[in-house]
Amino acid sequence: MADLGAAVGALALVDHHVHQALGGEVPRAAFEEQISESDRPAPPGTTQFDSQLGFAIRRWCAPVLGLPPSVPAEEYLARRAELGPEQATGMLLRAAGVACFLIDTGYVLDTMLTLPEMATAAGAQVREIVRLEQVAEQVIAAGDGTAAGFAARYRDALAGRTSQALGVKSIMAYRHGLDFDPDPPGPAAVAEAAGRWLREIEAGGAVRVTDQVLLRHVLWAGVDRGLPVQFHTGFGDPDCDLRRSDPLWLRGFLERCEPRAVPVMLLHCYPFQRHAAALAQAYPHVYLDVGMTLHYVGARAAAVVAESLELAPFGKVLFSSDAAGPAELHYLGALLWRRATADVLGGWVESGDWSAADAIRVAQMSGVENARRVYRLP
Repeated sequence: MADLGAAVGALALVDHHVHQALGGEVPRAAFEEQISESDRPAPPGTTQFDSQLGFAIRRWCAPVLGLPPSVPAEEYLARRAELGPEQATGMLLRAAGVACFLIDTGYVLDTMLTLPEMATAAGAQVREIVRLEQVAEQVIAAGDGTAAGFAARYRDALAGRTSQALGVKSIMAYRHGLDFDPDPPGPAAVAEAAGRWLREIEAGGAVRVTDQVLLRHVLWAGVDRGLPVQFHTGFGDPDCDLRRSDPLWLRGFLERCEPRAVPVMLLHCYPFQRHAAALAQAYPHVYLDVGMTLHYVGARAAAVVAESLELAPFGKVLFSSDAAGPAELHYLGALLWRRATADVLGGWVESGDWSAADAIRVAQMSGVENARRVYRLP
């Protein structure tokens, strides 16, 4: 299916959930930390390059930087250092073929590119996705009001932060789990919870919102903004309890917010991509992607993409990379999605189940058009 592969390869993708790339030098130890979701060091005598992601970097990123495929990690990193971070990052970002990045700015490392720098390095449009919990933490840290006034201050701050944004993001899966009470809390409960939080901070506690009442409040405030609401679901670092990040836990919330017609975007989803697809089948406002998953599963990316397309209507499936850190992740997120999509859809064409025209059209929908429609991109 050369024509399908060429068509998918030529798509100017919309990466609807991603983070900034690192802009500075990345020593090997730091690089290896960034190509694993673990927050623990690898055992002595092992390397993160001995993984699906590590092999994918050596196989697919090496040629972008002018090396033969699958060079040893030492040669790859030496070439990266020789080029320098600015040139290597720019080469990888531009090779991804992404026309627009929707960037979740709630996770930022000191050496990450700013949004304008990201746009310049990638030669792409950049728009912001605002993290709901981060805004709450900024409001409480400002220390300029009472607990009773927290809800109003949060509403105003969120309106300001999202005035130019295209969506909002919830990390409820990290801070509590997706098995939360789906109803919005009342004003008295929010004020009481804000008071507890203020007292904890005054006693030396972290400015980190974890109270379920406050998490539910900021989530429903995000729904009230009317922008697409992104949810981390499934696989993540150990701070996220995988047992409680299955998107099926969201059914009560999805049913309560359905009358608002606000799009709910289920991110990542692995290993629950079939569960997410079932929700997208059932609820008209639910969408999904398998971002982040593909560069971690590497050579198995086609299997994950195929499962995401079993039940979900094709107008409900989007592309994202969820890349954060080395630009290799931005490039691989796009490349492996293209390869997996072409392989899966091409197989269905060859078996006689699909026409080539339908395969190309579905690839265009999930890679570009669905995101442009849902986020109202021109």
